[in-house]
Amino acid sequence: MRRALLYVITVYASAPVVLYLFPWILGHIVFSHLLRFPFFVDLSRPELVLNHTCNFYLNTDEGVSTLFVCHEAAGKRPEWYRETLKDGNPVIIYLHGNLGTRWDESSIEVILSAAGYHVLSLDYRGFGDSTGEPSEAGLTSDALYLYHWVKVHSRGGLVCLWGHSLGTGVATNTAVKLQEQGGTCFGTYWIGTTLNLLMMKSEHSHQRPSLAAFCSAVCDRDMFHLNTSSLKTVTSPLLILHAEDDNILYQISLQARKKTETDAQVEMISYSTRRGFSHNDIYLDPNLSDAVG
Repeated sequence: MRRALLYVITVYASAPVVLYLFPWILGHIVFSHLLRFPFFVDLSRPELVLNHTCNFYLNTDEGVSTLFVCHEAAGKRPEWYRETLKDGNPVIIYLHGNLGTRWDESSIEVILSAAGYHVLSLDYRGFGDSTGEPSEAGLTSDALYLYHWVKVHSRGGLVCLWGHSLGTGVATNTAVKLQEQGGTCFGTYWIGTTLNLLMMKSEHSHQRPSLAAFCSAVCDRDMFHLNTSSLKTVTSPLLILHAEDDNILYQISLQARKKTETDAQVEMISYSTRRGFSHNDIYLDPNLSDAVG
């Protein structure tokens, strides 16, 4: 028993040292881009298992793969998808979290498409079958590139950013970059918003020093800006969808809203624990399309 306890303590205490000696590990922990769920899916041919979809590739400074979901598009060619962006319907750019690919959240993409939105989901550099290595600047650049691509092909139509988990950070940073360029997105949606790492560092500095050390290492290397920090400069409307039983990011959305001083129109929909949506299942809300309006 004593030996087992000593082993656990050693592993627990050595984590900060390992992160310090091998900083590249942080990127793989934060992005987890080498774990591509679901397995054994041909990302280049989504139409084999999901109707109304088209896959295409964009040439940024790194190759980016994009899934286009359009509810009225069964059997259409890629050229048709590009032209249909001009039909006046709003467009949602879906930004997935870590561990995932553009295929991972196809359920919510189909729901949004059925509600009248055109939905484009991209794999950032290093994710899915996109080339390159992920970084905060790289992920933001990829999302920004797709946004401008959509604006051109939709002839200036309404474009929203939808971020899940890690994707909420990408969405927020992209909205900030758009404002710096003199533009703005029509709206931003957060689901299962990413952690405020500085808040976690403060809260766990005594009880869980290894977790605090990890948060500190990520922040010190500027691997991902905090949502609450970036949000202070965003003026576009923001809708936060938060499940109270989100055990991964429990109540972080509530804290972000309370602690953020911003002129943006911020609304939040909170789902009770009894609904069991947790971190990934808010798409099961039958009124989701009405909520995003």
